Order: sequence, then structure tokens, then C-alpha cells
Amino acid sequence: MRKSKATAAALEDQPGYYIRRLQQIAVGIFLEETEAHGITPVQYAALYAAQRDPGLDQRTLAATIGFDTSTIGGVIDRLERRGLIERHASPTDRRVRLLHVSAEGEALLDTVIPAMLKAQKRILAPLSSAERPQFVAMLKKVVDANNGLSRAPSEA
Repeated sequence: MRKSKATAAALEDQPGYYIRRLQQIAVGIFLEETEAHGITPVQYAALYAAQRDPGLDQRTLAATIGFDTSTIGGVIDRLERRGLIERHASPTDRRVRLLHVSAEGEALLDTVIPAMLKAQKRILAPLSSAERPQFVAMLKKVVDANNGLSRAPSEA
């Protein structure tokens, strides 16, 4: 077997490795804490963004939460089937569907937010109270600086 001449830092020394692992951990913790509500992190983000900005369209929603426009429709489909979100035709463009959180969606958000906040605390629990805001600020800095390189850049 031929050995590559290119050398790289050990996997355990590469930031991408830990970023991927942290994302897996964050999803796992979120799903544990919100299990009773049957909602995924992406569904939560979509519902939250639609509540915050009633009447936005799917493309804008995808850009707001940094999600792929080709798959956001499936997320919205699942939320709509559960009666959590409604799509209404735009009065100015019949091809565009505007999103509104239903009363059931509002109620779900009210009940899931405490569990989501608990998940966020669990994710950061290994850090001291002084390190937590620093870590989040560094995450934001890295994400914001590299946003344009994403397959689904956020406009938020």
C-alpha cells in the first residue's frame, strides 16, 4: 500500500473533526431534551423563524436559518402535516407560498422552548460560566467569517 507524501495534523488536532462531533452531540442533546415534542433542530428553527417573521416565503426561511433551499420544502411539508405551520398563496405572486405558524405551532413552541434552552445549557455545561459567552462569540465569528462558503449561506 502506497503511503501519501502529504502530511496532515492528526485527526484529533483538526478543528473540522471537533466541529462535526459537536454538531452530532448538539443534535443528540436537543433530541433527548425535546423527545416528548417530536421536533428536530431544523424543524424547530423553521418554526421559530416563521413565528418571528410571519408571512415569509420558503426561500427566505431557508436563507434565514442557513438551510438548503432544495430540502426546506420537505421540512415545511412535515410541519404542515402536523398542523404546525400553514402555507398561504402570496397576494402578489401565486407561485409563492407564505408561511404562518398555526395556533398548534405556537403552542408547541411555547412548550418546547424550555426544553431547547435546557439542551443549550447541557451543550455548554463543560465550560465555565466565564468561558460560555467567549465560546459562543468565537463560534459566531468563525461562522460569520465563513458564511459565504456554506452550501446554504445564512442571511440572518
